[in-house]
Amino acid sequence: MACEQKSPYQKLLEEELASGERYDSLFLGLEFGMTSKGFYGTCWQMNKEGKIRQGTRNATVVYDLGDQLPHSAKMDFYPKFHKDKIFEMPVVFRYDGWSPWNRDLWSDSLQVDVVHLLEEWHGKGFIEADHPELGTAFVKIDGNRRIAITMLDDQLVKVTYTDMSVDRPTPEAAPVKEVD
Repeated sequence: MACEQKSPYQKLLEEELASGERYDSLFLGLEFGMTSKGFYGTCWQMNKEGKIRQGTRNATVVYDLGDQLPHSAKMDFYPKFHKDKIFEMPVVFRYDGWSPWNRDLWSDSLQVDVVHLLEEWHGKGFIEADHPELGTAFVKIDGNRRIAITMLDDQLVKVTYTDMSVDRPTPEAAPVKEVD
């Protein structure tokens, strides 16, 4: 019987989950476990105060990062809910001045800048890992909270906050129809 070798990532994930510690804080006062009503109420108030605005087709929330990164940038986000509570928060970062000829604002530079920003928000401890589809990723796991930073393309960087203690929902199987 062969022994299964665990990756450093898998070992870290198991250790952090076993610690029983909870890190529910995301950003802008949003957190894991927040209900949809709480999320919408918080966003409504921030919109009223001019801190955020509606994203493309009202499908996301946009936050202008101001001077938090080396160049003007925005982040778009919208949570995933399970049993009416936030369990995952996908976020997309982009530099406002991105263009194919402006190489300094491409996602490879943005990814490094986002790592530094999230270290300010959540502390140091990101490790570099290989994502099977998206290349280099930076990952930090604190208790239940995993933060993964990947490049989507030449312009966009995706950050995914995931509460690893939540049994993630699985898509419902399509009903099986009997054929006569």
